[in-house]
Amino acid sequence: MSVSRNAAGGDSTAETFLFRGALVEGSAPADVVVSHGVIDEMGTGLSRAGATVIDVDGLVLLPGLVDLHTHLREPGYEASETILTGSRAAAAGGYSAVFAMPNTSPVADTAGVVEQELALGEAAGFVTLQPIGAVTVGQKGERLAELGAMADSRARVRVFSDDGFCVWDPLIMRRALEYVKAFDGVIAQHAQDPRLTEGAQMNEGAVSAELGLAGWPAVAEESIIARDVLLAEHVGSRLHVCHLSTAGSVDIIRWAKKRGVNVTAEVTPHHLLLTDELVRDYDARFKVNPPLRREEDVLAVREGLADGTIDIVATDHAPHPTEAKACEWHAAANGMVGLESALRVVQSAMVDTGLITWGDVARVMSREPAHIGRLAGHGTPLTEGQPASLAFYDPAPMRPFTTDDLRGRSLNSPYLGRDLPGDVRWTLHQGTVTVAEGGLLDTPGVRA
Repeated sequence: MSVSRNAAGGDSTAETFLFRGALVEGSAPADVVVSHGVIDEMGTGLSRAGATVIDVDGLVLLPGLVDLHTHLREPGYEASETILTGSRAAAAGGYSAVFAMPNTSPVADTAGVVEQELALGEAAGFVTLQPIGAVTVGQKGERLAELGAMADSRARVRVFSDDGFCVWDPLIMRRALEYVKAFDGVIAQHAQDPRLTEGAQMNEGAVSAELGLAGWPAVAEESIIARDVLLAEHVGSRLHVCHLSTAGSVDIIRWAKKRGVNVTAEVTPHHLLLTDELVRDYDARFKVNPPLRREEDVLAVREGLADGTIDIVATDHAPHPTEAKACEWHAAANGMVGLESALRVVQSAMVDTGLITWGDVARVMSREPAHIGRLAGHGTPLTEGQPASLAFYDPAPMRPFTTDDLRGRSLNSPYLGRDLPGDVRWTLHQGTVTVAEGGLLDTPGVRA
């Protein structure tokens, strides 16, 4: 169907939409009226005078997705991504909010930088952008950054991470955990012992031995997680484990939760689907930190997500320019883009395999990420009066993932040429349409 340009000068929150026949979190069908940025009415057989009527029969309705781990590269690395291009990629993937990692230039370790990021996100308009602040100055691990100032800033930072650098010093980690308790913050740890991974090129195992590449042992991740859950228990603070990737890490988180430690954990889509066997061709699209692991690890993290040990799926969207990947394996940058493909990969690895339901998808890709990040207005129930940040998803198609699916600035996706299910048909950000009939809009709310 064609949808006419709204008469409100591009502000679609002033327009009323009637979405007919959506499967609410994959279950019972319902009509949804969106008006003035909120879900105004839900039910069956609804009508609304003057509303733009959209047939979404058979589409799965999810709360707008929330990504707790996104690299947007701005300021400083705009050749890879910008806040605008990354926000567009997020909307194309069904996201209405993303948390931006602090490995920018300058590093997001002051109130000024996080407020700049917030303003750029607001100007882009495709998603809510929530900055993450660095734990230490310059992510160098030597002294704490301005955690309180970032928390009190207009950006209201509540998640702090040194991202690709582990907070390796246990005293610094303890002090950070103690500091953020005052404002209900959380330390998000990149669990990687730097001494155990010096020169590492891929997962340590049979494949690394055959290829002659320096191995990245699972214990380098597991030992840091074990230390940090004990520190979090001792301090009584919140800890979040980024991109968990090994079976042993799942066991440690499971043990810690049974013990009552206030810890949460995330897994990436690529660690749910891909294994270290893909490294055999030395294709640098598959080089990532933490590395792709064994099939046994993939099955373990799937089980951990299914049983609630792992709380959320986060993309670790990491764009790089072509030259950073089109080179020898040892010289290539770590990282993969993932915002546009995440929901399709989760369907393939978790829903189509019967491990979780669409209601679970709403929990691990929207509600829990928003809750961990203390992000108000996102991950809210699909009920009347709640903000209309929504994704309408068609799980039926099966087609190759191509560069046409990528809406950011970089093309380093590990899924290019791979058949993936599903298609995001509509995305709304607080009532504003960002994706319409599968097409990303040039400007939010303005449709041809």
